[in-house]
Amino acid sequence: MELKLINEKGKPTATVPASDAAFGREFNEALVHQVITAYLANARSGTRAQKGRGDVNKSHRKPWRQKGTGRARAGTAASPLWRGGGRIFPNLPDENFGQKINRKMYRAGVSSILSQLAREDRLAVVEKFTVDAPKTKLLAKKLKGMGLDDVLIITEAVDDNLRLSSRNLPNVNVVTVANADPLSLMQHAKVLVTKGAVAKIEEIFA
Repeated sequence: MELKLINEKGKPTATVPASDAAFGREFNEALVHQVITAYLANARSGTRAQKGRGDVNKSHRKPWRQKGTGRARAGTAASPLWRGGGRIFPNLPDENFGQKINRKMYRAGVSSILSQLAREDRLAVVEKFTVDAPKTKLLAKKLKGMGLDDVLIITEAVDDNLRLSSRNLPNVNVVTVANADPLSLMQHAKVLVTKGAVAKIEEIFA
């Protein structure tokens, strides 16, 4: 598998050999869907809460007598059938939305995404990617010169200059290989990977 190597003007200059296991895998839509769904589910926090019939502030007195009124029988105003009553199966604060996914499946899913990005010409490699100072303007100018706007930058190590420069750019995200999640890979229009990061990706996902 050969990946496109571009220069600071965004022009292809050469190719970089890459592992077929990491960048040449066939796209598995079902696996990618499962990996992204599990990633989003595991990021959810079970902080919502609803009141059951024992939690609502209602009187426990029987609203009216059992017979003779012509109305339906009612035992408590906290009934889930009544407006303001408690829920039958309320959501609890300790609810767990996590989904288990095997490490082998996760790696195969990420490799499948990287491979599809390479086939769609949405993934490119650079020798290295740095900025001289922690200035958003410098990074924005550099990306504009490369013809990149909505981009995920994957490096072997994120220095402070690059991290601070990218914070105020809404469509730019800079991460290390370990923090490159499947959702970010799919969301951004382009993915820029340094040569050192390519080697680490092959080490982890190949």
